[in-house]
Amino acid sequence: MEIFNNILIYFVIVPLLTLGGLALCRNRGIKAIRTVAVIGASALMVLAVWLVSIFLQVRGAGDTSEMILRSDVLWYAPFNVHLALGVDGVSVVMILLSAFIVFAGVFASWKMNPLPKQFFMWFFLLSTGVFGFFISIDLFTMFMFYEVALIPMYLLIGVWGSGNKNYSAMKLTLMLMGGSAFLMLGLIGIYFHSAADGNLTMNILDIAHNNAIPHSWQYLLFPLTFVGFGVLGAMFPFHTWSPDGHASAPTAVSMLHAGVLMKLGGYGCFRIAIYLMPFAANQLAWIFLLLTGISIVYGALSACVQTDLKYINAYSSVSHCGMVLFAILMFNTTAMTGAVLQMLSHGLMTALFFALIGMIYGRTHTRDIRDMGGMMHIMPYLGVGYVIAGLASLGLPGLSGFAAEMTIFFGSFQHADTFRRVLTIMATTSIVVTAVYILRVVAKLLFGEVQDEHHRSLTDASWEERLSTATLILAVAAIGCFPNFFINIISSSFDPIVKSLQEALAAAIGAGNPPLL
Repeated sequence: MEIFNNILIYFVIVPLLTLGGLALCRNRGIKAIRTVAVIGASALMVLAVWLVSIFLQVRGAGDTSEMILRSDVLWYAPFNVHLALGVDGVSVVMILLSAFIVFAGVFASWKMNPLPKQFFMWFFLLSTGVFGFFISIDLFTMFMFYEVALIPMYLLIGVWGSGNKNYSAMKLTLMLMGGSAFLMLGLIGIYFHSAADGNLTMNILDIAHNNAIPHSWQYLLFPLTFVGFGVLGAMFPFHTWSPDGHASAPTAVSMLHAGVLMKLGGYGCFRIAIYLMPFAANQLAWIFLLLTGISIVYGALSACVQTDLKYINAYSSVSHCGMVLFAILMFNTTAMTGAVLQMLSHGLMTALFFALIGMIYGRTHTRDIRDMGGMMHIMPYLGVGYVIAGLASLGLPGLSGFAAEMTIFFGSFQHADTFRRVLTIMATTSIVVTAVYILRVVAKLLFGEVQDEHHRSLTDASWEERLSTATLILAVAAIGCFPNFFINIISSSFDPIVKSLQEALAAAIGAGNPPLL
């Protein structure tokens, strides 16, 4: 079939083949299990780098297509469901992010016990859903991969997690499935209003070009889809599953969950909710700007009062993911480009944070900063890694956080209306709060007095832990030092979305129905 000539399909095939290879391994054959997992993760890395190269070549040749590498195979004729694939610049960098974190996650789980075979099988099933989501341009297949990415989380936390893992796994599953219910209703509504000529379609690009969804229906469907994806993006007040889920998840699952899975929320918000329903997006954006603004400040303030390392990072993720949705709702290319840079930056630095926290916990058997201190002298490699992750989080120039946040705030402040500018100023206060809790943790954890004499005999990072964290550190530095490389890939992808928003705004104003704020 022609679709197998498309590199995109192999982002689904490779993790499925890895899953199959793991199934053939014996439960006690730990070397074979690790070998298969490393081969699968490495193959995904190679594919991702190759995809970036192809994308740059196509764009360099002057191809201005909205999506490239498109393939389309009819899957289920009664509802016109297709296995439709395609990527733009945003999809490409999200795939690259996912490949980096899957690779680092495999090495962070090198000593996973018990049931390493089953753990990696569920881990690669989750990865299949993530990659499938980013390459899909059909509503049905996108939603299918979205669910494939969510379902393994219950077992990965409930079986291999720690602390109050059963409660956390159930809470996470129920809240995310609740968001999926909203999302499914929204997608069904979009499908039945997808074509003015009666030829219903699931193809996202066709729906956007048809512009057939009535304004009255957009008022209903936009909140359903934005909230549905926003739950996964930890939007206030639907964020409460996130801290508990992160705190109980095993290291690699926290890395993939915060680093990639939460990005499905932001990606879905602009790819479906905003792009397909620009009229309602303009009219109702102020509501979600308020909610996301609260997420930014509330998440940062909540991180300040935590003493558990994972809870600190989890609430920090609520704040940083709030910035993503906040910037998307600004509806200009600069802010939206910043949102994707923030997804990249947060994905890498939070994966690095969770990897380091898991390594520290594996040695000290505590995540409470009140019980730790002086770790820089005991575990210098892990200590330096934590400092780099912290500096990226608080926005130090030269690291990824600075480029992302500055692009977001500059783009957000471009708006002339007072409402958006006031919200932007309020959101920038999170930078100060972030510096407070990051520096507090670094001072107490790494440079304070040793609280437990047994900690003096702890060992530093092993080779597989160094490989996992070094991969992420280099990626964080690459984005900070060479942001234009990623901006050039990303920015043109928002042109059709911004154009549709501007046309919808002009039509609304012309009809005497401007946005409320």
